[in-house]
Amino acid sequence: MTSKILLLCIAAFILSCNRNAQSYKTPVEAYNLSNELYKKQMNKYAKILSQYPILDSAGLQNPPFWVGTTNFNMRKPNFVIIHHTAQNSCDQTLKTFTIERTQVSAHYVICRDGTVYHMLNDYLRAWHAGIARWGNATDINSMSIGIELDNNGLEPFGDLQMNSLVRLLERLKKAHDIPTANFIGHADIAPTRKNDPNINFNWELLSKNGFGNWYSDTTNVTVPTDFNALQALRIVGYSVKDSTAAIVSFKRKFLKDEKNKQLNNGDKKVLFMLMQKAF
Repeated sequence: MTSKILLLCIAAFILSCNRNAQSYKTPVEAYNLSNELYKKQMNKYAKILSQYPILDSAGLQNPPFWVGTTNFNMRKPNFVIIHHTAQNSCDQTLKTFTIERTQVSAHYVICRDGTVYHMLNDYLRAWHAGIARWGNATDINSMSIGIELDNNGLEPFGDLQMNSLVRLLERLKKAHDIPTANFIGHADIAPTRKNDPNINFNWELLSKNGFGNWYSDTTNVTVPTDFNALQALRIVGYSVKDSTAAIVSFKRKFLKDEKNKQLNNGDKKVLFMLMQKAF
């Protein structure tokens, strides 16, 4: 009798496992349709690039003469833009980025547990920056890699997630020769619209690892009497079309303050140091 009960328990356990295995899908399986659409889109662009002679955007052979140069390569990203997802889970973000109607995407998503999802080839243009500007650059999507951190916009960023981010940035910086100053946040390039990654993000940690500019001790820093703070913000990279938004974005990132919309003497010291790094 005992052996029969044991066999029944084992059978029930195996059946339960089978049911769980059937209902559970790996990330690849869960997004098979998205992966197929990705391949379809890639094939479409590959077909366009393989045309010879190449057609212009109107489909015309114009001008009529074609000589293929031997000196070219693929466009490469020159910026990395860091975001928070403003959603509640990695799975929710993956779904958002695999539904065509959302019209939003990123190259990488990093979950709270440190898992990294690669969603788009680095050389392709993701739709993550929106209307944005940094220095003289306005089409940020065309020159950047977008990284989304799984975070609802209010919480801290854990060690597992930050460690994965640093490792990813190390690879991207080396692969694409991205300048140290060009690792920035969504709020930097769109201060009137965005605040991500939020005030809890550790930009100083990234800077210590070679990603983004930071400042050192300002105790002995003397700000010139004719110091123009708005001009300094512009030199650093911020758009000052809305000067208040630019100041708030700057203070959120470098001073952990998003409530005070004025620059005090201490803030100006930090800004002065960062301006000097920009030259």
